[in-house]
Amino acid sequence: MLAKMTSKNQITIPKKIVNRLPDTRHFDIEMKDGAVLLKPVKIYDASLESIRSKIEKLELKPDCVQEAVAWVRSKK
Repeated sequence: MLAKMTSKNQITIPKKIVNRLPDTRHFDIEMKDGAVLLKPVKIYDASLESIRSKIEKLELKPDCVQEAVAWVRSKK
């Protein structure tokens, strides 16, 4: 399928592709071997207060959170 980039660097994703990505509004974009890859990403709304409350409820220590963040970042 062919898509054209506008003067504002915008590209319309063809409807055949969009129909296969229900409820997707955000993408992780990267270049790989000369190709542009769009990977669907789910975004969750959460306040810092609710996250801190969950951490407290699970009795997690600050170093556990740092380990979890490091683990997630290593998966990119």
